[in-house]
Amino acid sequence: MIIFVDMDEVIADAYQAHIDIYNQEYNADIKAEECMGKEFWQCVPKAHQQSIKDHTRRDGFFKDLKLIEGSREVLRELSARHQVYIASAAMEFPQSLREKSDWLDAYFPFIPWQNRILCGDKHVLKGDVLIDDRSKNLGPFDGRSIMFTSPHNTQVDLFERADTWEDIAKKLL
Repeated sequence: MIIFVDMDEVIADAYQAHIDIYNQEYNADIKAEECMGKEFWQCVPKAHQQSIKDHTRRDGFFKDLKLIEGSREVLRELSARHQVYIASAAMEFPQSLREKSDWLDAYFPFIPWQNRILCGDKHVLKGDVLIDDRSKNLGPFDGRSIMFTSPHNTQVDLFERADTWEDIAKKLL
């Protein structure tokens, strides 16, 4: 089986990174639970929204993202049984390419560089399963689409859902 796995908000917690940066820079105390069904930039005053959107363009943003709980263990087991590829639309943020590659080296050294697809548009992916947090990526995929829960997508009910990596393990192992 060929399995594609997104990075941001699936194995790397970019949503929480936005919250952490905002809370630090604006002396705020926003929690992810307060943002369900929304992009994080929609949870802050209008005057601050562009600064949130610009976080991902900052050098270093992708370098220190926290690992989504359970992702390393389940992906290690999946990659022992199947062809697992990390597929990230990294070209949207070209400065992220090195940071994402280094991050994968640190957390997922068992997934070789040959199985890392840092692309622009995921519609080119052809395989059996795509695990992603974005409808725009899951919709065009010809295989099994699994939406990984992130605060921004809690209101979307168009796809099979996995709330945790334990859910992924139950579905695919």
